[in-house]
Amino acid sequence: MRLRTLLGDHPGTTAIKNGSIRSDLVEFDFAPYSPTNKGFKPMVREGAFDVSEMAIVTYLMARSFGKPMVLLPDVVLARFQHGHALYNAKAGKLTPRDLKGKRVGIRSFTTTTGAWLRGILSNDYSVDLDSIEWVTFEEAHVAEFVDTTRRAPAGKQIIQMLIDGELDAVLGEKSNHPDLKPLFADVAAEEKAWFGKHRVVPINHMVVVSRRLSEEHPDAVREVHRLLAESATASPAAPCFSRDEMQRSLQLIIDYSAQQKLIPRAYAVEELFDDVTRAIWLSLQVSSPAKAGDPVFQGQ
Repeated sequence: MRLRTLLGDHPGTTAIKNGSIRSDLVEFDFAPYSPTNKGFKPMVREGAFDVSEMAIVTYLMARSFGKPMVLLPDVVLARFQHGHALYNAKAGKLTPRDLKGKRVGIRSFTTTTGAWLRGILSNDYSVDLDSIEWVTFEEAHVAEFVDTTRRAPAGKQIIQMLIDGELDAVLGEKSNHPDLKPLFADVAAEEKAWFGKHRVVPINHMVVVSRRLSEEHPDAVREVHRLLAESATASPAAPCFSRDEMQRSLQLIIDYSAQQKLIPRAYAVEELFDDVTRAIWLSLQVSSPAKAGDPVFQGQ
């Protein structure tokens, strides 16, 4: 069975994409989207693929509008988020708690990195998200979402607006420009403290399959998961989550997304799967073997 597939170049997908891991049951026709997130909109709006990498917040929103896709318990991108927030030091020092009334740019209000960072700002720094003037550059992947943010003028670039003083801070970006500094002053220390508090590695992208594929060809769905799992195991740099670790990360981003009104309510993690993929989820190793000291996450 040939499957139309959107899958980015990640450590955990290398073995699938270079053909070193193969299957007698399924074969992937990879769609040439670069960056990969450009393919999320056609997947959500048109069902363009049988198998698709998907930002987890986009999936949560798509699920809330009944889009015909189902989550697989396979993580392809996960990272700590604190280093993806910048401010212009030329305009004076800015800390997370100084954001009230400020102009904060973000590519789209519904990006997963943005949702993670807003959740961190709100829950760990008591920032009133409604007090911020949000400036966005793209619409949501999910067409039904009503975006009430201020749209940047056509042709404007997010980093250049920050450099030019048209924004006070940006989320979801990195830059080597000498005037731009991390909003979280000591990123490594902040990430370590946040992990110590929440025991969560933030998930960014997972994999979904079309509902039709899951309903009509469950064996193909199970095979896709097997291949993804084997490909991830083949790379020491791939994100590796036990079921408990994935549960904590998914539940936290669900809670953040509900708080930010990206979804109508906080789902239970089990609701994100159908009968086929839930059985796969329940088959995962419950917890990781104990490690000495703080765990080192591979695949940031």
